[in-house]
Amino acid sequence: MSTPIRSVRGMNDILPKDIHYWKKFETTVEDVFSAFGFEQIRTPILEKTDVFTRAIGSATDVVSKEMYSFDDRNGESLSLRPEGTASVVRAAIQNGLLYGPVKRLWYGGAMFRYERPQKGRTRQFHQFGAELFGAPGADADAEILAMGTRLWESLGLRGIRLELNTLGNSDERSAYRNQLHAFLTAHSSELDDQTNERAERNPLRVLDSKDPGVQALLEEAPLLTEHLGEDSRRHYDQLKRYLDRLGIEYKENPRLVRGLDYYCHSVFEWMTDELGAQGTVCAGGRYDKLVELQGGKPWPGIGFAMGKERLVELLRQKDDIVPPQIHAYLVAVGENTAESAMELAYDLRRGIPGLRLVGNLNGGSFKSQFKRADRSGAFLALVLGEEEIRNEKIAIKFLRSGDEQLSLARDEAEDWVRKYIETL
Repeated sequence: MSTPIRSVRGMNDILPKDIHYWKKFETTVEDVFSAFGFEQIRTPILEKTDVFTRAIGSATDVVSKEMYSFDDRNGESLSLRPEGTASVVRAAIQNGLLYGPVKRLWYGGAMFRYERPQKGRTRQFHQFGAELFGAPGADADAEILAMGTRLWESLGLRGIRLELNTLGNSDERSAYRNQLHAFLTAHSSELDDQTNERAERNPLRVLDSKDPGVQALLEEAPLLTEHLGEDSRRHYDQLKRYLDRLGIEYKENPRLVRGLDYYCHSVFEWMTDELGAQGTVCAGGRYDKLVELQGGKPWPGIGFAMGKERLVELLRQKDDIVPPQIHAYLVAVGENTAESAMELAYDLRRGIPGLRLVGNLNGGSFKSQFKRADRSGAFLALVLGEEEIRNEKIAIKFLRSGDEQLSLARDEAEDWVRKYIETL
């Protein structure tokens, strides 16, 4: 007997017992995003590698260490998408969605990064995000943050806090990067090899370090806010006024940066203490240069992305989501009842929208079928035996309430079942 094949490390199955959490998340996202006027877009899982190297930056860990890339038969480099924004921008440019009225798009799907698997971090993960194009002002930033806040409320998730910062424009950020690099170089003897390597490639990423020693050293480092010009300060101050007016709580974090090179001005993260080290559940910011980096004309944009696995884990911990229950189990007993039962099940499912009906398979005695019906969790057992077929009737037994069994004419049963499930 051969050894069973297992899934690829870090790429996990989603089992039936968990699907109701995933579906709750998906339907809530769609409802909230639609309420804010966002339209769904779906992009390919596989893209040309340039889509990501141009946008994310070759010095980032995502591009240099984590992408699944390969050359196809024509020698062109392709990659499994490691994030969604770059693909959405590519699609928006290619399909002529930009350079007109404000465009609001949202997406969801599988992403891939070669990382060390741990709780809340897998190599195939699922990301949902929203992108807003064509609005350069702080009002667009505030709308994006209001939509995220509304999503947590709709999911019933509490204890998610918003952290906020500004990266200024590209010139201001470049000047700060040079000053931070000089600071880190001067203290290189106090840093480990990995941090020194990161300081050379992308010094802003050192600000994300979880090492207590590095964080202690950074207390003396220069701050990006010290390099902001008047326009950048005005944009950031206006955003904070909007959030204060909306009653959206936030904490300013002057060391908050994003790991992708295309961000500018407002950046933000929603955090939780419920998931250990993987505390960020949603993050994003403004990316006014990204459309240009992808080959389009300059066009402003802002958005965020959220890790579905982490938010599903929060829903699971809350554990107040009831999975859909089977409405009825069809028991067929006696000779020559299987075909009639199959026909009845087909007619009921077609005639009653939303009906969840399980038909018995593999035969079995009356007693064994009722045991299956009970284990299914169904509210009702619909019984079709030889006598019911002769008399064109259906027996209905209540499996949960203990009410007295009914016997209905077949042409009445469909309407009765429809009305019954409306009461559940």
